[in-house]
Amino acid sequence: MAVKKKIVKIFPVPKEDRREDYWKFLNNVIDPELGIGIIDLGLVYDVKIEDSVATVTMTFTSMACPMGPSILGRVRQEMEQYPGVEDVVINVVWEPVWTREFIDPDIRTLIFNQ
Repeated sequence: MAVKKKIVKIFPVPKEDRREDYWKFLNNVIDPELGIGIIDLGLVYDVKIEDSVATVTMTFTSMACPMGPSILGRVRQEMEQYPGVEDVVINVVWEPVWTREFIDPDIRTLIFNQ
């Protein structure tokens, strides 16, 4: 049996594709170890809102992220506050593997001088 893989988008999500307000809501979720919003970190790969259900596809900086449960809780809290959202589904994925290249270039320059 063949396994199908689904690539949602090219990562990270370009700024021009983040026009919806919910990207701002999600950037209020701060990675506690790095002190940076999860959108600026490039941890959120996709967000869809359909029929009052918000579906967030995201990853973490590592599979062993000790703050993962806390971050997921905050993602849920932020999206539940978004107008019209009644339920939140969060899909944690490991492909593509997150790298520093996913960080917003302006933020990456400030942090790593790269």
